[in-house]
Amino acid sequence: MDLIKPINISASKLAEDQPLSSVEMAKLWATYIGNSMSHKILNYFLQYVEDEHIKILLENGLNLTVNFMQTIEKFFKQVNFPIPIGFTEEDVNLGAPKLFEDEFYVHYLKYAAKAGLSLYAVAVPLVMREDIREFFIHCNNCTNILLGQINNVLMEKGFIIKPPQIPIPNRVDFVNKQNYMKGFLGDTRPLHAMEVTHLYDNVENNITSKALLIAFSQVAKNEEVRDLFIRGKEMTDRAVERFRGKLHRENLPAPSDIDHLVTSSTFSPFSDKLMLFHKVDMFNIKIRSYGNSISVNGRRDLGAMYFKLIGDVTVFVDDGANILIEHGWMEQPPKAIDREDLTAK
Repeated sequence: MDLIKPINISASKLAEDQPLSSVEMAKLWATYIGNSMSHKILNYFLQYVEDEHIKILLENGLNLTVNFMQTIEKFFKQVNFPIPIGFTEEDVNLGAPKLFEDEFYVHYLKYAAKAGLSLYAVAVPLVMREDIREFFIHCNNCTNILLGQINNVLMEKGFIIKPPQIPIPNRVDFVNKQNYMKGFLGDTRPLHAMEVTHLYDNVENNITSKALLIAFSQVAKNEEVRDLFIRGKEMTDRAVERFRGKLHRENLPAPSDIDHLVTSSTFSPFSDKLMLFHKVDMFNIKIRSYGNSISVNGRRDLGAMYFKLIGDVTVFVDDGANILIEHGWMEQPPKAIDREDLTAK
């Protein structure tokens, strides 16, 4: 029996000849820029990978970036939308020495794929053109398959610990005391499953982010960019310790640092533009991740922690964006009509 019954409606408003909405422009543009960056990074990783399983993961990731970008180019050409520049061969040096050990590539792929999923998942319910909606469903499905492969490799090779185990409840229960929300002093309840999940996820994301910031700070040419990476590394390190502290206080494990997977090379495989855009983009996604964590949280100490972290990350993103703009490295997203400017003319 079909779970979803078909609905027969006119497809005229869903057809390919419909103009792109602001949502469709925004999500296609952002997907193109992000995959343009990933294409350059994965190409470099493939120059040095030795493990066959990890090599296949990188090749699969690279194939997805090519497929996604080519499809978006077709959508844009249909409506004479200018193809974004994104990142070019000038932004990567495939002959640069090895900057990461093989294991790092697996952690990085998971870090980047989760960021991609957050973009595609938001696009699906907002996109009205059926062909573009199907494209984002395709992006989502392919990325989920890749993430399954990544998790299998992480576990098979012992690169990461399983998420914390907690006991199965012996009955259905209801919250009946106001101190359920407490977290600073006195009788603080144990973490619930959703709080544990997001603490674990934030450790996993941030240990990869920290290792990447260490690598980028080693190789960045511009002093202002390098100083921002060092600041970001210190901020991320403090965040990891906070998340771990919450888990360890209840004898729950957390993923270990992966800083040792960065080599001692100081020769950059990437342009400062690419590295800075990468970290500004991923710190933006941290804001969304911390917001998601707040939304399922029930303890005031955790809420206060996440709000403080969002404030710190927002300042970092603002400073990074200013450097991108200063150097002419920030590509302009599609924008609405400036009515005040038209009136002034």
